[in-house]
Amino acid sequence: MCGALYVKSSRYRSREFALQGLYRWLLARHTPAEIAQDIVLFRGFDKCDALYFRDLLDGAIHDADAIERVLAPCLDRPLQQVSPVERAVLMIAGCEFSRHPEVPYGVVINEAVELTKAFGGTEGHKYVNGVLDKLAAALRAPEVAAARTAREAGAVR
Repeated sequence: MCGALYVKSSRYRSREFALQGLYRWLLARHTPAEIAQDIVLFRGFDKCDALYFRDLLDGAIHDADAIERVLAPCLDRPLQQVSPVERAVLMIAGCEFSRHPEVPYGVVINEAVELTKAFGGTEGHKYVNGVLDKLAAALRAPEVAAARTAREAGAVR
C-alpha cells in the first residue's frame, strides 16, 4: 500500500518557505527582509501565496517573544531545547493561531504536522501535534470547545 499523497496548496507552500526563513532566523538572526529577499528566489516560490508567506515570516519573528511565552506552558522542556525545525513550526503555528482566526485550528495543526513530517525529526510530528493541541485549547478555546461539542453530537447519532 502506498503512503497518502499530500497535495501542497499555495498556503502550505507559504508555510514551507516561512519555515525555511524562520529556521534561518533562529540560527543566524538574519533580518526578515534579508531572509525574504533570498527566499523569493527559491525554486517553487512562485507557487506559494507570497503575502501569506511574508505575514507568517514577519509575524513569527516580530511576535517571537509573545509566541514563545504562550508556547512555554505547553512544552515539556525549555523551548531552546526543542529542535530548530520543530521550534520554527511551533512558532509559525502560534503566529497563525493568533493572527489568522479565519484558518481553523485543525488546519493549522494538520499543516504543522505535515511540515514536521517533511522537515523534522522522525518522531517530531507527534511532539508538535501534542504541543499544538494544548496551544489551541489555550488560544482558541471557544473554537476547540465548539469542535469537541460537534464531534460528541455526531458520535451520539
